[in-house]
Amino acid sequence: MATTKTITVETTVQLPVARVWELWTSPEHITQWNFASDDWHAPSAENDLRPGGHFRSRMEAKDGSMGFDFTGRYKQVIPNQKIVYLIEDGRKVEITFDSRDGGTTVTETFAAESTHPLDQQKSGWQAILDNFKKYAEATK
Repeated sequence: MATTKTITVETTVQLPVARVWELWTSPEHITQWNFASDDWHAPSAENDLRPGGHFRSRMEAKDGSMGFDFTGRYKQVIPNQKIVYLIEDGRKVEITFDSRDGGTTVTETFAAESTHPLDQQKSGWQAILDNFKKYAEATK
């Protein structure tokens, strides 16, 4: 049996952890940052932030050429600290929020999938995280 590889991406947002948590978990904010490039957008998001709760974020190319629902179910939620969920395909994602020097480091570790190269997966998830940082810091 093949061992599942994990990928980790992170960024530090210059905001307190409570604000970062709010921007990360509120659907009205998720739609503003949850995409990897400016030619994509997230027209809708739903988030039932509790163990057993479901989330869905619609990601679409702005030109309408493609899109998909990113969905999953929460396994663990510790407010302002940690989120663990399973993506619809069963892969595990763990996100931690750590206060550091007046900012918050957001670290995502996820099980890689087998369709795309690891570096492509890492760069895509990092691009979304970088987009989150840009959006979050602009809300100051």
